[in-house]
Amino acid sequence: MRTALSFAVSAALVAGTALGLAPAAGAATTAESGGTTIRFVDIAGDGGTVLKANVVTPAGADGSARYPVIVLPTSWAMPQVEYLAQAQKLADSGYVVVSYNSRGFWQSGGEIETAGPKDVADASLVIDWALAHTPADPARVGMAGVSYGAGISLLTAAHDKRVRAVAALSGWADLIDSIYSGRTQHLQAAALLGGAGYLTGLPGPELREVLGDFLSSNLDKEDEMIAWGRERSAATYLDAINANRPAIMLGNAWGDTIFPPNQFASFYEKLSGPKRLEFRPGDHATAEATGLLGLPNDTWTSAHRWFDHHLKGVDNGIDRERPVRLKPRSDAGYEGYPDWKSVHANQRKFALTDSEHLWANVDSGANGGVVLLSNLLDQFFQAPPTASVPLLPRAFAAVWQSGRYDSAQRVRGTARLHTTVTPTAESGTFVAYLYDVGPLGIGKLVTHAPYTFHDRKPGQPFAVDLDLFSTAYDVPAGHRLALVVDTVDPLYIEHNPTGAQLTFSSPAADPSYVSVPLRAE
Repeated sequence: MRTALSFAVSAALVAGTALGLAPAAGAATTAESGGTTIRFVDIAGDGGTVLKANVVTPAGADGSARYPVIVLPTSWAMPQVEYLAQAQKLADSGYVVVSYNSRGFWQSGGEIETAGPKDVADASLVIDWALAHTPADPARVGMAGVSYGAGISLLTAAHDKRVRAVAALSGWADLIDSIYSGRTQHLQAAALLGGAGYLTGLPGPELREVLGDFLSSNLDKEDEMIAWGRERSAATYLDAINANRPAIMLGNAWGDTIFPPNQFASFYEKLSGPKRLEFRPGDHATAEATGLLGLPNDTWTSAHRWFDHHLKGVDNGIDRERPVRLKPRSDAGYEGYPDWKSVHANQRKFALTDSEHLWANVDSGANGGVVLLSNLLDQFFQAPPTASVPLLPRAFAAVWQSGRYDSAQRVRGTARLHTTVTPTAESGTFVAYLYDVGPLGIGKLVTHAPYTFHDRKPGQPFAVDLDLFSTAYDVPAGHRLALVVDTVDPLYIEHNPTGAQLTFSSPAADPSYVSVPLRAE
């Protein structure tokens, strides 16, 4: 009943916000679920910018006691009631929760800064407001968020020592390694974010310029774009985060087409404070989505346990569990590991012995799918993008295959491609795909990654090491793995001049291979 009431309240408020029916600032509503109090308020952010927010306090909070507080910045393009169902659950268990619409979106003032310094300053001012206007305990401050909210939470933890615990879900620690990995623009991801920003908010001039340069492949501005992204990446402030030592939980999906999991895993390994890493099947924010509706959800359950232990001192055992927790893209249950490097400690190589030559600018039919949709299908139906490997046109796709495996191969972690490329032009792009190929030749996508080069001498070979996106996939016995390389994928912007060609070879002095991480049995 409480879940149903929470869902009903959330759905009604989301509908009202979507129609522009914002609650009046300062209005108070008592939820029927558990007696928590919900107030809609205006909070002054950096420079006096008005941030629309809602505050949920525990039942019976009369100012005589202090409670841990959770601050929730909204996701990109989402209204301020995004987290209301989770806020009510947290308040029911003894938290003050303040959720606010990030500047530039919906009814909050200002312009979209894309987790810039003003967004970080806003988060600190929201904490100030919570400590001044709610029964929040200044020694027990936490932050959480999905996507954009996750990025802002991590950045705030670097700049504000009051933040003692963070749950960053489907977010980024390295913005460049997320949407510009392999020096390749992630076209669909950037276009989706940009379009949603224009529809639901007011992009600032800096964002408009960066987005325009990014999508138009303006390499003259590449250094400026990278510097812009570094300023908005928690990885840049790793030393400050480690000095502050907040307890950080990171959660993401294997198939996140906006913020791929590799960059979170790399960041996790460098954290020195209390930490936890969870990866599950799905795409961007799909692992957390049901929890936003108040339904049972593993990711949010872990986040609540994380805060309970680190902000309330509850001995719930989360600190004694293996901190790296993975759910494979199958019916298998969760697996625990002591650290990320243990996930892919067992590497098996298969050689790429044959030289392959291909023409660029033509999509061979191998591709990474569609942003959000393809990995959502994989999450719920175990139906990743597929390709008929024997029918891929060899003029436009290079193909290497392993032998058939006698037993199941449990791929865990980050596969790496090492090869030698000889281009006919100074710039180019290729995409590497790793497929699970069944007896009929149908390949199911295990993982992939793009790679772009510039300023290379035509006809001059050069070595490439490319990390494919991390995953957890079980290859059945009797199947084989296939590496496919082509030059066009709708997910990415490609840089192959018309008529360009690429040759992939395996010199005797530097053989080419794919290194596949397998779970140690």
